[in-house]
Amino acid sequence: MSEFIGRDRKARRAYGFDEIALVPGEVTLNPEEVDIHFKLGNKTFEIPFLASAMDGVVDPHFAAAMGRLGGLAVLNLEGIYTRYEDYDSILKDIVKATSEEATQLVQKIYLEPVKEKLIVKRIEEIKKAKGPCAVSSIPQKAEKFGKIAEEAGADIFVVQSTVTTVNHISKSYKVVDFRKFCKEMKIPVILGNCVTYKVSLELAETGCAGLLVGIGPGSACTTRGVLGLGVPQVTAIADCAAAREVYHKKTRKYVAIIGDGGMSTGGDICKAFACGADAVMVGSAFARAKEAPGRGFHWGMATPHANLPRGTRIRVGTTGTLEEILYGPASLDDGTQNLVGALRTCMGNVGARDIREMQLAEVVIAPAIRTEGKLFQAAQRVGMGK
Repeated sequence: MSEFIGRDRKARRAYGFDEIALVPGEVTLNPEEVDIHFKLGNKTFEIPFLASAMDGVVDPHFAAAMGRLGGLAVLNLEGIYTRYEDYDSILKDIVKATSEEATQLVQKIYLEPVKEKLIVKRIEEIKKAKGPCAVSSIPQKAEKFGKIAEEAGADIFVVQSTVTTVNHISKSYKVVDFRKFCKEMKIPVILGNCVTYKVSLELAETGCAGLLVGIGPGSACTTRGVLGLGVPQVTAIADCAAAREVYHKKTRKYVAIIGDGGMSTGGDICKAFACGADAVMVGSAFARAKEAPGRGFHWGMATPHANLPRGTRIRVGTTGTLEEILYGPASLDDGTQNLVGALRTCMGNVGARDIREMQLAEVVIAPAIRTEGKLFQAAQRVGMGK
């Protein structure tokens, strides 16, 4: 439903994670008996969690660790790992920089060109560790890097930009034909990012295996402030999931909806699935892992933009191992650890046997969900009061 925001100008109400809550089911289940497997094309993963393709989150070592734990980490093919042979010293420089220096330093570091031999090397490092290998690039480099990645043994290729559409127009560079690209690639392709029903439907029709949903919700992203773009994740995921259902009904082909960004706790993640997500892509939660290359820091993918950075370096700290963040035991009270346990427990409480049933959980608009009865937590800055 739209409302007038001025004379002859309407706007539709959109919702974020803090404005909704999930309603317990009439039947409850043992959390250990729910099915949370995630399928992407011809690939199946034990848990529906992806680690964001940000240099402070995913390097080859982290990707291997994520794979061993049943999830999937995406390596950015245009990050420091494909620009520098010795990337550890680069990471140290970024971590040591002051807040005032960080953005300019990152812009300078990313001026070094991407080296094709390093693309191959990083993929081989991940595959040598016997983990699934997912890599990403921007649309302008997708055709070139996609072939290299495929030949090197990558399992999944992600084409990612701030806003991705089928109908992109440019006179200064060649525009990738997503239909042709997805058809020619022999491995599953994920496209993103998008936030609307119509664009999701058009992207699904290219033959991709999955769609990334989210523009600007990431903790290190400043797109919403710099460009004013974005749709809150609850509405964005629900709208894109509706497009998935229409496309599936029409073609019998299923395109996975992957909520990307804006989820800092297990509760946010559970709400993303209830709104229609098949999987979630998370950055800041995994940046806190001891295995994360950012040493307690991470920065948005658009931070290095030469003229208009749309990200910033943030400090998230290091709180535990990747296994603790995914599977526990949790040592923190804020919902940032044991994310898999949170999802399983929530599914059991709403009576969802699998992710598809979780997408049917009852949702209520509840702007007081984070504050109701939490006076002492807020005053003492513990739990939900942080």
